[in-house]
Amino acid sequence: MPKARSEETLFEFLTYPTVGADDWRYTAQSAQVRVMEMQLLTRATLLDMANAPDFAAALGSLAGGDYAVPQGSPRFDEVQTLLLEKRATVREMFAEWMLDETVVALFKSRDDFANLRLALRRVLTDRPVGSDYGAGGNVAPEVIDQVFEEENYALFPDYLAEVTEEAILAYYQDKKIPQIDHVIDRYEAEHKIGLARQIGEPFLLNLFRLQIDLCNIRTVLRLKHIDAEQRNVLLPGGFLEMDRLRQALEHGYEALGQLFFATPYDRVVDVGAGYLASDDSFLKIEQQCDEYLTGYLKSTSQITAGPQPIIAYLLLKENEIRTVRLILTAKKNLLDTQLILDRIGA
Repeated sequence: MPKARSEETLFEFLTYPTVGADDWRYTAQSAQVRVMEMQLLTRATLLDMANAPDFAAALGSLAGGDYAVPQGSPRFDEVQTLLLEKRATVREMFAEWMLDETVVALFKSRDDFANLRLALRRVLTDRPVGSDYGAGGNVAPEVIDQVFEEENYALFPDYLAEVTEEAILAYYQDKKIPQIDHVIDRYEAEHKIGLARQIGEPFLLNLFRLQIDLCNIRTVLRLKHIDAEQRNVLLPGGFLEMDRLRQALEHGYEALGQLFFATPYDRVVDVGAGYLASDDSFLKIEQQCDEYLTGYLKSTSQITAGPQPIIAYLLLKENEIRTVRLILTAKKNLLDTQLILDRIGA
């Protein structure tokens, strides 16, 4: 029987929210991005990699392209270095092309929150702070070391100082590492939403709200999978109503499709929950979330000129780099080809 529509309020958009209007200050940058978009890896190339018999053959599928490696049999750590270099290059290009420095700082803050997460995990469990922080944030790695050596959080920008103190307090309530992650996730989401509103770019705000929704959907499925009682880990600020998400925690997997039928995430939830129930795996919910977000990024093709295509290209290229690494890692570890295909949505 076809699913009946939920009685919940219908969304203001059917598939994706608006990407905003043109901004002709970005005419030259947008034209360059359109050319670079044509150089992104095709689906056929990714499938060739996934179906390759081994790591070397998968790597060979990239020969002649942006990820071509020197002749011989490169080690995986050499390939990893290449991928990190590719990511650094696209981020540098993004920073060069964006006219609004606040937007650049906003995307750099992703590394700041990731570095803080790593530092707190180490400091609070009495391990050495380490030196493997991402170098692309607004806060230099050496400043992070100094902050925790001196216990002087004032050296951090405001958006990191406050979250650091709260994350430490949350950890010491019951000394559970996930408490650090919950606090940082919430602060990062609030930081992105707040700056997006301040900047006044609809595409940015909608992008971050979609990311919050997708994060909450994954969280709901993970909580259901482990039958956890936590309810305070859902992030505010998305399009999805909190009541709907809380209801999802009380329903079986088979009922989630109907609960989300009136939302743009119907397929994401239906496919992801179905695969989790049948295969006891989160592969499909991760793949579906990636696919949905990629669809929104690609909808910026309707913009002739503006920051939207540049932001979209940054995220699409980063996703491509992650996918290449995922496939090569799977091949290196001799994982089943069907698992790889399921993850990349083949």
